[in-house]
Amino acid sequence: MSDVTERTSSRAKELLGLVRGQGRIEVSESARLLGVSQETVRRELRKLEAQGLIRRSYGLAFPVESSTFETALAERTQNFPEEKARIAEEAARRVGEARTIFIDEGFQSLLLARALPDDHDLTVVTTSLPIASELSSRDNLQVIIVGGRVRGNTLGVVDGWATDMLRGFRMDLAFIGANGVTVSDGLTTPDPAVAHVKAAAIASSHRKVFVGAHHKFGVTSFVRFAELTDFEVVITGVELPAARARVFSEAGAHVVQV
Repeated sequence: MSDVTERTSSRAKELLGLVRGQGRIEVSESARLLGVSQETVRRELRKLEAQGLIRRSYGLAFPVESSTFETALAERTQNFPEEKARIAEEAARRVGEARTIFIDEGFQSLLLARALPDDHDLTVVTTSLPIASELSSRDNLQVIIVGGRVRGNTLGVVDGWATDMLRGFRMDLAFIGANGVTVSDGLTTPDPAVAHVKAAAIASSHRKVFVGAHHKFGVTSFVRFAELTDFEVVITGVELPAARARVFSEAGAHVVQV
């Protein structure tokens, strides 16, 4: 391997480390940190994107989650918070006549939990410790936390106890997230244990709503747990390009952008 190739490989590894460590990076800041030109950073990011390791959007780069890497909850709070807040508000408006709802783990789901109406009595089932803690003091909500192993990076609950408990419920509505969404592979997530929990919640719910920011679309993770057509609506942000949204709509998804 030539010195140039070695330097390029090392640079790509540094960039990937920055993306995964920070949850997202900007080209200009990355160039400053690495002491290289912005064009060099863009070139290396294009290579990483071609390998399926990152995703670029609006001048930023984000890690693509896989069976060996998943973004921590704290890092997710930094990615598109305004878009995720809009998605949460729209999702909360779709509770309708539901009395029992499931809320998935994750930061998007936490925003949704915060947006639930105050004048509507609900039983909320969740696999998220932060969501259970956030909602437990609200007078109009009865909160049920699913039992099982707690994942340290997301504070979500998984494994056999969780899936068995969910299979015993019959819920009106489930709000579900994913790490990746594509037409061919449906909804995916890096961890098989998480996939089993999501699938159990979907199977136990009469209505299903997907919530996810635009950067999840066009990404495939490790384990598939649902199809797009399993959901009555797919809610995302207006940041998802119209052409890409149309592809998902033509595949049978009811896409709502906010």
